[in-house]
Amino acid sequence: MASAGLREELECSICLSIYTDPVTLRCGHNFCRGCIHRVLATQEGSGGYSCPECREAFQERPALQRNIKLRNIVENFLSTQPGQEESQVFCSHCIHTPVPAVRSCLLCEVYLCENHLRVHKKSPEHVLCDPTTSLEDRKCSTHKKILEYYCTDDSSCICVSCCLIGKHKGHQMESLEEASEKKKTKLRDFLQEVMSLREENEKRVQSLEERRRKAQEKAADETETVTALFIELRRRLEELEKRVLSDLTRQGERVSLYYDDVIRQLEIKKEELSRKMRHIEELCNMTDPLTVLQESHTGDMCDTEEGDNEDRDRHDGGDLDVAGISHTLHTGLSDVMSGMTGGIYIQPADISLDVNTARDYLQISDDRKSASRAGRQNRPDTAERFQDWPQVLSSQRFSSGRHYWEVDVGGSESWTVGMCYPSIDRREGQSLIGCNNKSWGLDRSGDQYSVRHDNKMIRLPDKLPSDRVRIYLDYEVGQISFYALCDPIRHLHTFTATFTEPLHTALGVWRGCVKISGGNQK
Repeated sequence: MASAGLREELECSICLSIYTDPVTLRCGHNFCRGCIHRVLATQEGSGGYSCPECREAFQERPALQRNIKLRNIVENFLSTQPGQEESQVFCSHCIHTPVPAVRSCLLCEVYLCENHLRVHKKSPEHVLCDPTTSLEDRKCSTHKKILEYYCTDDSSCICVSCCLIGKHKGHQMESLEEASEKKKTKLRDFLQEVMSLREENEKRVQSLEERRRKAQEKAADETETVTALFIELRRRLEELEKRVLSDLTRQGERVSLYYDDVIRQLEIKKEELSRKMRHIEELCNMTDPLTVLQESHTGDMCDTEEGDNEDRDRHDGGDLDVAGISHTLHTGLSDVMSGMTGGIYIQPADISLDVNTARDYLQISDDRKSASRAGRQNRPDTAERFQDWPQVLSSQRFSSGRHYWEVDVGGSESWTVGMCYPSIDRREGQSLIGCNNKSWGLDRSGDQYSVRHDNKMIRLPDKLPSDRVRIYLDYEVGQISFYALCDPIRHLHTFTATFTEPLHTALGVWRGCVKISGGNQK
């Protein structure tokens, strides 16, 4: 494990191999001499140089300082790793200790370290190149001579014999240096393109990360809001439950007391009747007629029906007040919901169409909720009125907060719904909703549905599953979203922007009628 960690520290970040003749830049990062030399060569002519690892910029080509201590660490590490030496290229003359080669001589077919390279540099006939494990690759496979030219016709490296007597005779030739510089020029251009693409991707990644961060923060805020909402909702419902149950308990106790009183009165009457029954039975059992006839108030003995009716009337008033309980419950629930307007529960907002912005061939209903394609309406020609397209804006404008409203598009086969800035052009051809950078729209033309902004169109893959469309605006976050009000609700598209002006609802009607059917705000 320790050996693997050390190996990672000893790997060049360019070639991802163990350092070969490590050198250090001014910023402190280390690279193989050959690797950093090739990177700096590609940066020539670009206006400056930079470290491939930390991107520190240098006005002039940086000097390469040999890192002797790191080289010694590499050598000691390689000496403890069986089989590692074979993967390196070492100087052919350093036979006592392996020293990494920095150049190869094609004439002598040897590898040279820094010390032995100085001797070779004194002889101009020697051809030096970067060290390679296969010197044969640097020679012509046919004539076994050094590759010195580049055939532009065949795009291949050739030797002098190929030029004079070989199959490349008569072809367009260039020196390897000249051909290499041309290719480097193309590579630099390509490198600039790649760097531009990478910078663009980095910006997109940063933008997406920022949007993800904001979405996570928004989700956390909404979670906190919903949690607080349900806590408050449960508290209010518990209070309502206690109130309704308390009313039921009080009514139950009242009814119970009522029946206790009625029963007590009936028990008294029962005793009275029993007494009368016994007296009547005694009279009936008497044998003396004179005593029977002389008994007074016998007519009162049978006078019981009126009392029974009174008891029946009192009994009819002893039921629970179910209607009152129901009223308390429904009123309480309504109070609970109306008290939650600061949370998720949203009160309706009134959105109406501004007749002064409607094109003359649009008829606006009296309640200013619907727009229909019609004949000329003979309205005055004003600066705020659309002249080229059958469009109309809302009277309301939104410069903060979150809002949504719904539009019934079932009465038209060609329409546009969306939002726009008040500064949208009203007279030019670019005033069409979605065909400029001041408006965002969802439109239908026949069976084709799409969303548009800044004249960029995105086709929706399917037909809308509902004739009702919801438009949602979150001004601070910078989002305009479209939904189809089917079951379940389907998200169609979301535009993201940084809004610089208030926003109006916008409708466009080419055939039939489009109606604003409701709205909400938060």
